[in-house]
Amino acid sequence: MKTWNLEMKWGVIFTLVALLWMVMEKALGWHDEHLDKHMWLTNLFAIPAILVFVLAMKEKRMKAYNGSVNFKQAFLTAVKISVVVAILSPFSQYLTSVYITPDYFKNVIPLSVEMGYYNTIEEAEAYFNLENYMVQSVVGALIMGVVTGAIIATIQHFKYAKRQQDKGMIDAQ
Repeated sequence: MKTWNLEMKWGVIFTLVALLWMVMEKALGWHDEHLDKHMWLTNLFAIPAILVFVLAMKEKRMKAYNGSVNFKQAFLTAVKISVVVAILSPFSQYLTSVYITPDYFKNVIPLSVEMGYYNTIEEAEAYFNLENYMVQSVVGALIMGVVTGAIIATIQHFKYAKRQQDKGMIDAQ
């Protein structure tokens, strides 16, 4: 487990950032008076989510790999963080749905029918509920974490390769 310490730390940080984001969404009215805009505004969470992953992988690169990391090492770091986030996500979703924004489902169900996403209230209720959102949060954390991690690991790999190439050119001169 010692090798997971940094990933656990960043998984917790990610979860706290996500909870703070939910507080912000609620405070800005994205869960009630501006709920009709929520579907696209909530995607802005990608910015802090990616930032957390970048910072986590940078710290791992510096502390565990002495500043140089290959794709596999960076990708495995992201997968481990994603696993931690996935484990924490049902608890995070519970806190969000029960304490941060307890009226979200009550608000989104009729709106989703009104906007034509669902034909009936029952269909919307089958989708917009705590149990379904908990499952979605686990699956989403794993999928988005792995995809984000793969992209960041690829970028880090190419940056490292470029630095090594530049260093080789400098040393050769």
